[in-house]
Amino acid sequence: MVQTTPLREARSKGRLATTWSLLCADKFALAAAIILTIVVLCAVFGPMFLGEQASHQNLRGRNAPPFDLAKGWLYVLGGDQLGRPLLARIVVAAQNTMAIATGAVLASMTIGGTLGLIAGNSRGRAGQIIPRLADVIMSFPSLLLAVIVLYMLEPSVKNIIIVLAITRIPVYLRTTRAEILEIRERMFVQAAKVMGASEFRIVFRHMLPVILPTLITIATLDFAFVMLAESSLSFLGIGIQPPEITWGLMVSQGRPYLTTAWWLSFWPGLAIILATLSLNLLSNWMRVALDPQQRWRLEIGGRKNG
Repeated sequence: MVQTTPLREARSKGRLATTWSLLCADKFALAAAIILTIVVLCAVFGPMFLGEQASHQNLRGRNAPPFDLAKGWLYVLGGDQLGRPLLARIVVAAQNTMAIATGAVLASMTIGGTLGLIAGNSRGRAGQIIPRLADVIMSFPSLLLAVIVLYMLEPSVKNIIIVLAITRIPVYLRTTRAEILEIRERMFVQAAKVMGASEFRIVFRHMLPVILPTLITIATLDFAFVMLAESSLSFLGIGIQPPEITWGLMVSQGRPYLTTAWWLSFWPGLAIILATLSLNLLSNWMRVALDPQQRWRLEIGGRKNG
């Protein structure tokens, strides 16, 4: 046991070093990772340090223009219609925006992936019924389904996560099922069955590690879609309600002032664009980095940069 611990530590350090070198080989992915790290830090620590400033009203600073530091550095992006600093509100709003996207993606990936595993491995009725569930959900436009449900339910963070998670389940269900149907016929799975491995071990020890990179790549891309969906719901007025705040709600609140105070909607809209663009770039990088047949492109780029 004493000898295996340093070996595991060396392997983990080697994997981290390899991942970092692959990330540095793609400058766009590296910039995207830095932006997302900043967003995550804002979501975690923002309300702790700027929560009070984000809700403090100062009518003398109503619609204060950006880059006017006379009222303090928090007004570098300007003030909103109640004189609250936009910088503080954008930082604080990152928490709800990221919480909704993270909760919806994790829930949909867990439920959809589990159902896909069952449907892919089942040769009975479950393998026929579960895909029909995905077809039923996909027969409704996701945004329209969310609008209908949120009109009947209270537009809270929990309900928005549930609604958005339900609309994204078919993506993971159908992807997992298709992957499992192909993997279960491979030689290493057949060998595990011949050696007497249990169904549970075959699924979670041999099948799941093969499809997990695909699911993670889809989840990264889906994260951006969920953020845009939440922003659309908030913009329509059926998403998060004040005093809670998200980037989409800030864009909606600044809509009446587009001609006189464009910065009220511009800065939170820019935050949405940067976050979603970074997620798309990072998803493309992960698709290449997790594929052994395409990873050589990043390895060659890393050697040239080195």
